[in-house]
Amino acid sequence: MKNILKNILGFSALLLVLVSCKKEVETTTMQKVSFSSALTPSSTDIVLKEEDEEETAVTFTWAKVEYPVAAPVSYVLQIDLPADTLTATPWSKAVAVEVGEDVLTKSFTVKELNDIATSLGLESEKADLIVRVKATMNRDVFSAPTAVAVTPYVPALPPPPVYPSLWVPGAYQGWDPAAAPRLASVNSDNIYEGYVNLSAGEFKLTAQAGWEPMAYGDGGNEDLIEANFAGGNFVAPTSGYYFLYANLNTMKYKFIQTSWGVIGDATPTGWSSDTDLIYDPATKKLKVTLNLTNTGSFKFRANDAWTMAMGVKNGKLAYSDNPVYPYDATVGNLTVPESGNYTITLDLSVPGNYTYSLKKN
Repeated sequence: MKNILKNILGFSALLLVLVSCKKEVETTTMQKVSFSSALTPSSTDIVLKEEDEEETAVTFTWAKVEYPVAAPVSYVLQIDLPADTLTATPWSKAVAVEVGEDVLTKSFTVKELNDIATSLGLESEKADLIVRVKATMNRDVFSAPTAVAVTPYVPALPPPPVYPSLWVPGAYQGWDPAAAPRLASVNSDNIYEGYVNLSAGEFKLTAQAGWEPMAYGDGGNEDLIEANFAGGNFVAPTSGYYFLYANLNTMKYKFIQTSWGVIGDATPTGWSSDTDLIYDPATKKLKVTLNLTNTGSFKFRANDAWTMAMGVKNGKLAYSDNPVYPYDATVGNLTVPESGNYTITLDLSVPGNYTYSLKKN
């Protein structure tokens, strides 16, 4: 009898523990938890300027979220474009900024906010961003979103290095050496190159932004000659975007009309054919918009051939193939951060500082 009573008491105690645990689970996970209000920005119309990049651009504050148990609450700010919050996967592209435990405010410098805005695709025009706070303890709770208008800036690029130059005056630009595009000797070795958009007609090379003391012309057979006076003009047979090369050590030149494209398994046509870039005389850049996949890679290629091609080396554009330079196997392919529709820009307008960009649309 005593053993039976002991078993009954033990079972009752166990049942009491189970009921208590159930009540505790209901208390901590089923009780409603929410923000009492939306977060508050110190400004809702923010104009960002590069000269103020270390200044505070905006400060966000929000109310503490009360969970039913006493424990630290972690907060994360999420910043996104309005359109991205209305998709089938809202906020999936948001920039998430860790704030910390039990911290109820977050400030951004001008540079920090500008970096976030540009990473979301804003350029230099005023546009809205949507901001909310995520609180996390034993579950996630989100504040109501708040809109802020942001006008970002495009950071000024550092001036390109100044290399020894040759100027390219000609009929296409009024025979004005001072206003002519230039070729550069990146290694200061008397070997010059660059890209110039030429009209059909005559031109020369000068060693200074004027006609004296030295100008160079065509001696035939790709020979450079000193041509300070009449005669010896080079001739572009047709209008186009030309690669110009002049070697003052050997007194040889090479001018090649180019039409650039992209090729690779990251592009729609793979490695079998090029997708052409279009040259814009106003911006002096080549562009194309197409779908790219991050499971492949690509290179820039001229004239649908491997005679002249560019990839990346040490983080910069470099020739893998060029008719006047040796093949460089260390130049790698260009990669794509994530699959999607991109605008690719190739800028060969500054000799010695060739660049490219990928902008996801």
